[in-house]
Amino acid sequence: MKYYSTGKSTPDVSLEYAVTKGLAADKGLFMPRTINAFDPAFFQTMGQMSFQELSYEVARKFFGDDIPGNELKRIVFDTLSFDCPVIPVQKNIYSLELFHGPTLAFKDVGARFMARLLAFFLRGSDHQVNVLVATSGDTGSAVANGFLGVEGIHVYVLYPKGKVSPIQECQFTTLGQNITALEIDGTFDDCQRLVKKAFLDETLNRERTLTSANSINVARFLPQAFYYFNACARVPIKNKELIISVPSGNFGNLTAGLFAKRMGLPVKRFIAANNENDIVYQYLKTGQYAPRSSVQTLANAMDVGDPSNFARILDLYQNSHKAISDDIAGFRYSDDAIRATIKRVYQQCAYLLDPHGACGYQSLEEYLNDDQVGIFLETAHPAKFTETVASIVGPENVPLPAKLAAFMKGEKKSVPLGCDFVSFRDFLLSEHL
Repeated sequence: MKYYSTGKSTPDVSLEYAVTKGLAADKGLFMPRTINAFDPAFFQTMGQMSFQELSYEVARKFFGDDIPGNELKRIVFDTLSFDCPVIPVQKNIYSLELFHGPTLAFKDVGARFMARLLAFFLRGSDHQVNVLVATSGDTGSAVANGFLGVEGIHVYVLYPKGKVSPIQECQFTTLGQNITALEIDGTFDDCQRLVKKAFLDETLNRERTLTSANSINVARFLPQAFYYFNACARVPIKNKELIISVPSGNFGNLTAGLFAKRMGLPVKRFIAANNENDIVYQYLKTGQYAPRSSVQTLANAMDVGDPSNFARILDLYQNSHKAISDDIAGFRYSDDAIRATIKRVYQQCAYLLDPHGACGYQSLEEYLNDDQVGIFLETAHPAKFTETVASIVGPENVPLPAKLAAFMKGEKKSVPLGCDFVSFRDFLLSEHL
């Protein structure tokens, strides 16, 4: 499979190049040249497959031309050492729980897959690859834990000072080994900007081998299509239309869902559920894309003012506002609305939402009709936001899972940096690798 840049001004590249470089030289994002669809008969039998078996079939469509089948199967099965179950919440709304991995967040799937894929490409190499990742919360912990101890790779996690939850911070600042946490005095957008500029800096790229583990990397976002197939295989749709609501920040998750739809997955429509960082919501209403500085909310992983992956969505739909709006509906929710939804759903359904899942759930309640079934993505365990969720439903109702408790025992180790690029570049160049 060849990969092209959304910038359209660089030659097509191999999967290995796209994964190890992360970002194209023209600042565009890599896209697969073709999206291979399944035969319609596949969807009649996929319910008989396990999550791992089904995901392997999806992975073959993306990566089967570039990785031997036995190696790809090993990578997929090793990545998915946990389940992503679908749980009924009320009569026609289901939760796709994506928090059963090592860091209790959906990004465990893409991060673990990318770590194993990159390790496959580095076999026999004697040089180090430096993974740069900006995080507004869960990406950093998933990537750090996915790459922890992987030979030949060093991970730098950039996160905005004071803008991630204490538990999220512990998950990537206490690891040590080949993980370095950089505490940036700015916003997530500042962190993302530093990462993008690093890939385009000639001096830095001459001295260091860099790649990204954000969802700008094809090896991070494409595997997220796995759990959309799994959800469709587990939910009794019958003769109803399927609507999937995706809490949306940097839009990698929703982009993976749109790829799944292009592969034939029977999804009628997606919902982009936003918090007050509603840039794409406004685009869907007006046709104008106007990025702006992000604002801090309860759903911090969605605090993105210029979502990178929207470039992929525009490319996928050839910049057609009508075509995008036909496949994606938009909703936005304030912090007060998020609190109210968490409280109401817990009281009425005995189901505990995290702030991001609350946006997804509420949009389905508002959107669905009697002829539709809805799935929302519960992207992280509610206990990762203990302070917020406990203030709504009571601390006795938000027990801390053992996995999270273990992270809280570690010692924080981070490097404070400003948000200017020169300081960031000088730090990377000063590292003795």
